[in-house]
Amino acid sequence: MSDSAESAPPMLRAEARLSAEDAQALADTPLPELRLPYLERSKSRLRARLADGREIGVFLPRGSTLREGDVLVCDNAQLVRVRAADEDVMLLHAPDAFSLLRAAYHLGNRHMPMELALDHLKLEYDAVLADMVRGLGLTVTRTQAPFEPESGAYAQGIPHHHH
Repeated sequence: MSDSAESAPPMLRAEARLSAEDAQALADTPLPELRLPYLERSKSRLRARLADGREIGVFLPRGSTLREGDVLVCDNAQLVRVRAADEDVMLLHAPDAFSLLRAAYHLGNRHMPMELALDHLKLEYDAVLADMVRGLGLTVTRTQAPFEPESGAYAQGIPHHHH
């Protein structure tokens, strides 16, 4: 075995996460961070690197989705905070509430993961969808931002709401 393999710290293994209440109680506690885009956070099994460079394996129940602020519990009792990484998204603004609702309806028919707010929708950037919603009268702004879509009506776990 080489010296670098011997000196590498063992991979952290996370098989559980704290309840929303327990994670909230730790909101001001500095913890190592795992920054992931939505697609990676929607996997129940993954291998990634923490912001400090350490490797982590996540082994959660099938169908689990990690959310911004979740706290993972590793097998060595290490706690790790999940962060939503910036990614390529589009913000959709409408001239009125009905136009925004109409766009949400059409995007929902395409089963697009969507983050909802009172004054805009946020989706992963897609040029075809951007053209479609422009045709519905919406303004599209492409940007880099965290993406935290609704979990869906049939999702298990903690309800997720935007304010």
